Amino acid sequence: MDKTLRPHDLGSTQWYVLWQLATNGPTAQRDLVRILDLERATLSGVVATLVRKGLVDQSASGKDQRQRTLQLTEAGKKLWSELPDLHFIQDAAFSGIDPADLAIAIRVLQTATGRLQDLLGKGTE
Repeated sequence: MDKTLRPHDLGSTQWYVLWQLATNGPTAQRDLVRILDLERATLSGVVATLVRKGLVDQSASGKDQRQRTLQLTEAGKKLWSELPDLHFIQDAAFSGIDPADLAIAIRVLQTATGRLQDLLGKGTE
């Protein structure tokens, strides 16, 4: 993934933020912490980089001026439309595996991840 994104001056975490904004539209920065399961400091650095590159706009949310809403800029939308399709990664990893087996693996990993997050106190945030 990183090798494919490198010519576009993007890393995988930056891509995930752009994907979220391109797919779901403007999003509160605090929600991205949860959605992408990132530390706040990590996301803040990624967002700062995307803002500096002119790909993401960060603006104050309506009621609480401390909260920030993120959205793609025109340059961000243009870059997103030019990025290569990354489905080849999913195809390479999961092609030929029975969908029922994948469903079981996903369920087991989600359960394990949830338990670990609960253990670390992240499940209650």
